[in-house]
Amino acid sequence: MVILDLNISKQKQCDLLGIHRSGLYYAPRPESDENLQILRVMDEQYFKTPFYGKPKLTKWLQSKGYRINHKRVKRLMKLMDWQTIYRKPNTSWKNQAHKIYPYLLKDLTVTHSNQVWAIDITYVPMKRGFLYLCAIIDLHTRYIVNWSLSNTMTATWCRGIVEEAIALYGKPQIINSDQGSQFTSEEYTSLFGETMRISMDGKGRAIDNIFIERFWKSLKYEDVYLHAYEDGVQLYEGLKIYFDFYNHERQHESLDYKTPGSLYKLAA
Repeated sequence: MVILDLNISKQKQCDLLGIHRSGLYYAPRPESDENLQILRVMDEQYFKTPFYGKPKLTKWLQSKGYRINHKRVKRLMKLMDWQTIYRKPNTSWKNQAHKIYPYLLKDLTVTHSNQVWAIDITYVPMKRGFLYLCAIIDLHTRYIVNWSLSNTMTATWCRGIVEEAIALYGKPQIINSDQGSQFTSEEYTSLFGETMRISMDGKGRAIDNIFIERFWKSLKYEDVYLHAYEDGVQLYEGLKIYFDFYNHERQHESLDYKTPGSLYKLAA
């Protein structure tokens, strides 16, 4: 596992490792073996029952033989950013002091690339810990314009990923996210001006960000769960291969069996 020296610049560290700046990551978060096992099964279960709240999830884990209480489940849910989807609006882990922006995608027809991007964060399990993965998807073409791994979910990290995506591909008209504190903070939202509008999902409405939610499921079942990466170095290298495959080789039925890369390049 490569442990990065925080006393030198991010760019120099990236140059030394041969990775782009947004791919910079630090050591995985430490947890007990049992907690890592529980987090892994929770991660897989989320795609089946995203509507489970703390009580149901606790009962489900207990039925699987884990000796676990509500307090521990709550901590692990927060650690992996489990955001329960409710029938009525509700969500977790947001900062009540931050401004919430309106959802702009309702009834919007997305007709071209860079019209709407969606950004999101997901928990990624490994054999020796876990990291967080942030990615930005272009909604028209399903092209992943940028991604990054980190051991913390900070506004600085998210802003950097957007800044690099803009440097590579230009500005989107709208960028959509959930109401997580990373995306509602002044550090993140100050990046946007009149030429880029902020859109945020309704409370407890992960379905509003459906395309990137589908991407997370594809990524995990087609790559992360199959390979069970040992550490951050293996995970980073594996994800580089998968993102290239997803963008340039994996055909999408919803795109008339074309690849995101071919459509994004054509529309650029």
